[in-house]
Amino acid sequence: MAAVRPNYYAEEPEEDVNDGNLDIAIGNYGQNIYDTDQNQFPEAAAILQMQQQIAQQTALAQIPDVVKRFIIHFHQAVVTHNLQEISVSYESGWNRLTEKFYPKTEWPEAEIIAPLVGDDPIFLVLYRELYYRHVYSRLSPNVDDRFHSYENSCELFNYLLNSDGPVALSLPDIWLWDIIDEFIYQFQAFCVWRSKVKSKNDEELAMLAEGGQIWSCYSVLNVLYSLIQKSRINEYLEATDAGKSVEEIAEIVGEYGSRQLYRSLGYFSIIGLLRVHVLLGDYTLALRVMDRLELNQKAFFTRVTACHVAAYYYVGFCYLALRRYSDAVRTYASILNFISRMRQYHTKSYQYDQINRTGDRMYALLVMCHCLSPSRLDDTIMAAIKERYGEQFSKMQQGAAGLPAFEELFLYACPKFISPNPPPYHDVEQLALYVSSPPVEPAQRHCALFLTDVRTLTSVPTLRSFLKLYKSLDTKRLAGLVEAGEVEGEEKTAEEKEEELVEQMMVLKMASRSLSRPEAAPGASSTNSAPGGHLGGTVVVNSDLDFVIDENMVHVVESTVGRRFAGWFIRNTEHTQRVYDNIRSTPLPVAKPTVSAETAPPVSAPAAVAPAANGAKPTVAWGGVSVRG
Repeated sequence: MAAVRPNYYAEEPEEDVNDGNLDIAIGNYGQNIYDTDQNQFPEAAAILQMQQQIAQQTALAQIPDVVKRFIIHFHQAVVTHNLQEISVSYESGWNRLTEKFYPKTEWPEAEIIAPLVGDDPIFLVLYRELYYRHVYSRLSPNVDDRFHSYENSCELFNYLLNSDGPVALSLPDIWLWDIIDEFIYQFQAFCVWRSKVKSKNDEELAMLAEGGQIWSCYSVLNVLYSLIQKSRINEYLEATDAGKSVEEIAEIVGEYGSRQLYRSLGYFSIIGLLRVHVLLGDYTLALRVMDRLELNQKAFFTRVTACHVAAYYYVGFCYLALRRYSDAVRTYASILNFISRMRQYHTKSYQYDQINRTGDRMYALLVMCHCLSPSRLDDTIMAAIKERYGEQFSKMQQGAAGLPAFEELFLYACPKFISPNPPPYHDVEQLALYVSSPPVEPAQRHCALFLTDVRTLTSVPTLRSFLKLYKSLDTKRLAGLVEAGEVEGEEKTAEEKEEELVEQMMVLKMASRSLSRPEAAPGASSTNSAPGGHLGGTVVVNSDLDFVIDENMVHVVESTVGRRFAGWFIRNTEHTQRVYDNIRSTPLPVAKPTVSAETAPPVSAPAAVAPAANGAKPTVAWGGVSVRG
C-alpha cells in the first residue's frame, strides 16, 4: 500500500473506468488549483511557509490530548486494516469526542492534524470525509465547505476507481454505506442551496458561474454507475443466485469484485442510485436499478440498519408515485414492523435519530396509501398511525375535505426533490429572467401531480360507506343517498344524476384494482425472482367490496377476511416473556431476622409447633418460617 500511494498522488492516472471517462464527470477538480509560481519570490515563499508552520504548530497544540491520541489510534487501525478497531473508533469514539469537544464547532482541519498521522494522504481524505459530514450535520456549511467537500469526494473516488488495481483499504460496511449516503446527501443539499438565487452574494454568484460542473447530476450518477460496474455487483448477485461455486464467482467478478471493499461499495451504490433517481422524479428507472435486489430480511443491506430503512423508504415511495398503493402499504408495513421490534436495540446507535425520523415519515406515507387503498393492517401499525396522525387520518377519509391533509402529509414525508438543471449563473440576462419568474419548486410540482390523482378519488370513501350498508339497491336511491348530482346553481335531472353516479362507481371499481407484486413466499431467494422485477406484477383486487350493475340495480358483494392471529400471539408471547424476565430479575423478599426460625430464641420453639397441633399450617415466607406467639 505504501508503494501505491505516492504513484497515485504524484501523477493523475490516465486509464478510463469501465469504458466511461470518469475524469470528465468528477475529474481532478480542486487539485493544484492554488499552486502559484513561487520561484519568482523565493524569500517571500520561505517566510510564508515558516508562518504557516508556526500557525499549524499553534493550532495543533490547542487540540486536546485525548483527541490527538484518538486520531493516532484511528490512523493506526486504518493502516493495519483492523476492522474491529476501525468500527469502534468510527461508531463510538468519533461521536463521543464530538459530543464532548466539538458539538457546535468544527473538528481540526486535516492540515493541522497531518503531522499526527505522518501526512498519510489516504487517511487525510477519510478524515476530511468525516470532517465535512460533521459540518453538514451539526453546523451550517458555507460556499467553501460545499466546494471543498466535492473536491474531497472526487479525490476519494478517483483513488478507489483510478488506481492501478484494487486499493489496499479495509473499511467496515457501515462506513462504506455512510460514504455513499453522505455523498448523495451533500449533492442534494447543494442542489437545494444552488436553486435559491436571491440569497446569494456576489462572491457566491461568481463561484457558481465558474464552477458549473460542481455537484452536477452527471458527475454523481457517473460515480455510482462506475462503482457498480467496477465491482460487477450485478454479475455477483446473479452468479450467487444461480448457485455457482466460489471459484466460478471469483472468475466472473474479477479482481475488483472479489474484494469486500468494492463489493460493498457497488451494492450500496445500487441503493444510492435508487435514491438519486427518486430525487430526480424518475420512479420507473429507480425501481429498475433494484431488479437484482429483493426486499427481505436476508438481503445484504440488512447488515446496515440505515441502509435497510432507506431502501424500503424509497421503494415504497416509488410505488406510491406509480399509484401502486397496495405494494406501498405492504412495503411500509414490513419495515415499520421491523423498526418497532428492533427499536430497543438501536437506542445507543448514532443512527437512532435518523431511523426514527425516517420511520415517522413512512408512517405518514402509509396513512395516505391506506386511505387511497384500504386494506387490513396489523393492530400495532394501526395503533401507531392513530397515535401519530389520527386527526389527518380521519380528515382524509372525508373525501374532498381531506385534500389539505393529503398535501400536508405529502410535503412532510416526501423526499427532498431536486431539479436536474441549475439556474443559469453563467448568463446575467437569463439569470435575471430566472429570478423574475422562478420555476415551481420540485416538491410542489410532485405534490400537485399526486393531488391530481387524489382528487379523482374523493368520492370513493363516501360511495364505499353507503355500499357497505346494502346487498342490493337501485341507482336512484343510491344517487339520492350520496347526492351525486347536487351542484350549486345547477339542477340536474334524475337521469343525469344516475349517469354521474355510474361514473363515480366506475372510479370506485378502478380504485379497487391495481398492479401488484405477489408476496414473497417464506424461504424465498434473496434475489428478485418475480417476473419484471419490482416493476412487474399482476392486476389484483385490493378491496373487500365489489359490486355489479344490472340495468338499474346495484348488487354488492363483500368478502370477509378472517383475522390473522399470528401477530396477536407473537405480541402477547413477547409481552409474557417481558413480564417473566421482570419477575426473574426482581429480588426475592427477605424475611425479618427477628421472626426467622434460625434466630428465634429456644423458649419460643414449642410455640412454632403449637399451630400444627391445633390443625393449622405454619406460614412460610420464601424459605423462612414465620413464628407466631
